[in-house]
Amino acid sequence: MDISIVGGHGSIAMLLHPILTEEGHQVRGLIRKEEQAEDLRKAGAEPVICDVEKQDNIAEAVGEADLVIFAAGAGPGSGAARKWTVDRDGAIKLIDAAKTNGINRYVMISAMGTTGEISHENEVFETYLKAKAEADDALRNSGLDYTIVKPGRLTDEEATGRVRLAPGVPRGEIPRADVATVLAEVINNPDTSGLEFEVTSGEQPITEAVREIAS
Repeated sequence: MDISIVGGHGSIAMLLHPILTEEGHQVRGLIRKEEQAEDLRKAGAEPVICDVEKQDNIAEAVGEADLVIFAAGAGPGSGAARKWTVDRDGAIKLIDAAKTNGINRYVMISAMGTTGEISHENEVFETYLKAKAEADDALRNSGLDYTIVKPGRLTDEEATGRVRLAPGVPRGEIPRADVATVLAEVINNPDTSGLEFEVTSGEQPITEAVREIAS
């Protein structure tokens, strides 16, 4: 399968590239900086320079693919404005690119806390959740075959291979490495199209959890 990933140098994407390439997928990663390119090559992905925040049309950079993944984020050190331009607008630009290029499957890395009334004591984080919520809503209404994955608080701990995964789960943490494995399972299971779910660390093996929610 040919896969294009926006946010190709992000922490989750960099963990995902080797998994996908080892499974035989061809991976293209969209990145902002030329100096990030070698990291992607080492991880098995083809780097494509494309600043989704600044470019209005990213269809050429996305290219021909069977599936796209939105893994970009403004990052924890950024202000509220970039939550809109990256986390929301970048995701919408990928929706437009997918439609332009005839790509039907779209996997979104979202976040817990993006449904219902959104309120948080930290104004920037509240903006982040609202931006993610609007991106999710745009994808739901896009007509694409979407899957929205909503991890809990991300950590850099080693993978456990086990999760708690459902439309709604209690708040918790999850290693980025386990999120990458969840994404790989979603990609390989077309029955996850049309689903959205939250995921934190838990007791159920990832393969089993994804297969169960897709059944």
